[in-house]
Amino acid sequence: MSSPDFNLLVALDVLLDEANVARAADRLNLSPSAMSRALSRLRSTTGDPLLVRAGRELVPTPRALELRQRVGNLVLEAESILRPMDVPNLDSITRCFTLQTSDGFFENFVPPLLDRIAEEAPGIQLRCVQKPDRDAGALRDGTADIEIGVIRKSTGPELRAQALFRDRFVGVVRSGHPLAEGEITLDRYLGARHVLVTRRGQDRGPIDEALAGLGFERQPGVIVSSFTTAVSLARTTDLVATVPERHTGYLRAGLFSFDLPLPPQELTVSLLWHPRQDADPIHRWLRACIREVCGSAPARHSDPRLS
Repeated sequence: MSSPDFNLLVALDVLLDEANVARAADRLNLSPSAMSRALSRLRSTTGDPLLVRAGRELVPTPRALELRQRVGNLVLEAESILRPMDVPNLDSITRCFTLQTSDGFFENFVPPLLDRIAEEAPGIQLRCVQKPDRDAGALRDGTADIEIGVIRKSTGPELRAQALFRDRFVGVVRSGHPLAEGEITLDRYLGARHVLVTRRGQDRGPIDEALAGLGFERQPGVIVSSFTTAVSLARTTDLVATVPERHTGYLRAGLFSFDLPLPPQELTVSLLWHPRQDADPIHRWLRACIREVCGSAPARHSDPRLS
């Protein structure tokens, strides 16, 4: 048995509404002969004449009267499925989105994001979780809706990504630390003991890679897995933390921050999501909110000498 031609439903809906081949053809931008052929096919498919002549008019058969409402509803439903989704009233939306990123992003960007959500869509809730590793498993399996981070070689190629902002590394020490006075040279920087931040616990991070390219290395006093921990240790010890400036704005309050005495070390922080949520209007709205918050939030608590 051959599959039905669902295009005939549209023709049937208009024919039953107009009860006139010429007017139905005009509505569908078809010729009268093409519309007549469609009616012939409909009669063959349904096994009913559907429209029969009564004088100079066409009138529906009992079968056509039975189908009229059902066909109209089917066509309306199909049209609603095939057209782009309308953005619903944000006030009426109740959803929870899981945002996966680093602790620094939570500290600096999530508070203004929550203010924006509370103002425009109070029924939307954020579930903020730490990104445990660099793969895209949570986005793929749907346990995370959005990820904020740096795109790596291991980032899934199927993911959608959009750059949010550029960040750069700066040095951080406690108030009263020797590096808080005088010019910070490479020798002075390397002569201190450092907090190394590596996600998987290796003994080298991006700053170490940059130093190795110049033929230098720094002295690690401790290796940690987060910039929050690094800043906390810099606050209470003589260790030097080297952290992204914008990601740690609030965390560095009361500390001394300085430009690194080596070529600028920058990174691009991106917004990532899975393609299946690309067209979701609420997801799109949330992505736009994140982009606007990240674009307007300045780096905070930097030393005024930092450019």
